[in-house]
Amino acid sequence: MGVIDKVAKSRPQQQAAVDVRTRSWVDVLPLDSIIQQDCIEAMRALPAASIDMIFADPPYNLQLGGDLARPDGSHVDAVTDDWDKFDSLNAYDAFTRMWLAEARRILKPNGTIWVIGSYHNIFKVGSAIQDLGFWILNDIIWRKANPMPNFKGTRFTNAHETLIWASMGEKAKYTFNYRSMKTLNDELQMRSDWEFPICGGQERLKKNGTKVHPTQKPEALLYRVMLACTKPGDVVLDPFFGTGTTGAVAKRLRRHWIGIEREDNYVEAAHERIAAALPLDESAVTTMQAPRQAPRVAFGTLLENGYLTPGAVLSDSKRRWRAIVGVDGNLRSECGNAGSIHKLGATLQGAPSCNGWTFWHHDTPEGLKPIDSLRQTYLLATQP
Repeated sequence: MGVIDKVAKSRPQQQAAVDVRTRSWVDVLPLDSIIQQDCIEAMRALPAASIDMIFADPPYNLQLGGDLARPDGSHVDAVTDDWDKFDSLNAYDAFTRMWLAEARRILKPNGTIWVIGSYHNIFKVGSAIQDLGFWILNDIIWRKANPMPNFKGTRFTNAHETLIWASMGEKAKYTFNYRSMKTLNDELQMRSDWEFPICGGQERLKKNGTKVHPTQKPEALLYRVMLACTKPGDVVLDPFFGTGTTGAVAKRLRRHWIGIEREDNYVEAAHERIAAALPLDESAVTTMQAPRQAPRVAFGTLLENGYLTPGAVLSDSKRRWRAIVGVDGNLRSECGNAGSIHKLGATLQGAPSCNGWTFWHHDTPEGLKPIDSLRQTYLLATQP
């Protein structure tokens, strides 16, 4: 019995109907499951051309050479695990090319791959990606709003990581939800520099006061990646699953996921985390595609960071109109009109313009409050 057979028999009931493009793989792929195995071996057991998107957060090969300490002598909880250690740069190169070759084999012709890394490894990964025939579409800079400082004061603070987004070839077709990205970014084209805080607060998984995983990625980052280049029902594979950020976000967005992870403690944490993630209502996942006027104020950041949940119901202060929040920040009213918080507010009132931040309200234990209160809360939480 192969790896797929073993895992597929234990997988939970699928969370959403599978799209016609993936229907042929329903009985073959271990959808919505974790394969606990070496990533290269596990990918070799998957069928060719069966995956819509791969998100990979491989070992960075940090080469720290020992524990890190702050100026006061306290320990820095950095990446010192064995899974991040390689005997040489050549060994890391060989590992990178092996897993990328399998990734290319299992991606569909219109699939894409995302790989995140730091300066320690991303240039080697990028070289291998090009050598294997992928076509780089973008490099995305994740600018960390709250980076770890350089405690020794010997170099610039490492305040960003790089994501490479690549298709299967120069002429390959691929999914890019341009309208959703524009809606998420206040009706401006989404840029290639993204700012998110590093994972912290309640989102950071801890056990006995210690981080479960040293490099847990924020869900907001995966939310944007997945919303940009997948559709509901698509299959997303993460060969370095860790604590399951990819799976949790995929479940919320009604994408299928497959995780590959070796470490017992990560697998256990990922199972618990994904089980607690609630998938969004199907109507909330429908993204806005038609061109619209540009509103003047932003909205998508609240969704990406969990201050407002897609599928939530907003209303005006007198509850005359109600609207459902879509996954990309698009609102849809009960009468079928759709648009941004500003555009829909204006349409419903028959007005030339509307400030959606003050027009739309959300329910709280203290009663209705304008969604601008959520924006202010976010700003307070993220200001240095």
